[in-house]
Parts: sequence; C-alpha cells; structure tokens
Amino acid sequence: MLWIKSLHIVFVASWFAGLFYLPRIFVNLAMVAPGSVAERERLLLMARKLLRFMTIIAVPAIALGVWLWVGYGIGWGPGNGWMHAKLAGVVVVIGYHHMCSAMLKAFERGETRHGHVWYRWFNEAPVILMLAIVCLVVMKPF
Repeated sequence: MLWIKSLHIVFVASWFAGLFYLPRIFVNLAMVAPGSVAERERLLLMARKLLRFMTIIAVPAIALGVWLWVGYGIGWGPGNGWMHAKLAGVVVVIGYHHMCSAMLKAFERGETRHGHVWYRWFNEAPVILMLAIVCLVVMKPF
C-alpha cells in the first residue's frame, strides 16, 4: 500500500504543478500585444504541451487515489467525513482542469474573454484547493 500511496502523491504533485503553471501561461497570453504572432504561437504551443502532460499525469493520480480508496478502504466507515470533503475537492480540481482546457481552446480561437488580472486570480484556485485537500487528508478534521 505504501508504494501506491507514494506514487499517488508523486502523480498528484506533478498534476498540480501543471495546474499551477498553465493559468500563468494564460496571464502571458492575455498580455500579448496585438500583432505579436510569434510570441502568441509560442505560448499556445507551451500551453498545449503542458495541458497534454497534465492530462496524462491526472489519469494515474486519480486511478491510484481510487485504488487507495476502494482497494484499501482508506476513508471508509464512520468518522471519515473528511474523505467526502476531499472527494468533493477532487471533483472541483477535475472541473478546474477542464476549465483550463476550455480556456486554452478559446485562446486558440482568439476569443480571450478576460484580462491578465482575471487570469492571475484564476491562477490562485489550485493553490487553495491543494491546501484544503492536503489539510483534510493530514488532519482528518471530521
């Protein structure tokens, strides 16, 4: 079980690294001056590659988490309300990942909907989510 748990942590940390950085690329994309085609294309290429990496990494992160939950019974039974909150957080993280994908597609179409300040705030969400999820897992408050 410790191998599964260790791999889960590594894949989750790698996934979150992408979730921390992709919106940062969106900040830079929102700041590209009109007519800076090469800069825009370079940032879009970086974003596409990062999203692909994040998506590939998310699969084993989620699969290993399900293995720990279902296969080893972590979080089952009375006094494990923290697991329900953690799973809700994971659903939000998956939704955030999908939002990033949709935003990248909008950037590719040239439909920037927000300014760079909005993307800076959007970039803070995964930090808060990771903090909440880690606190739930470590402290098991309920």
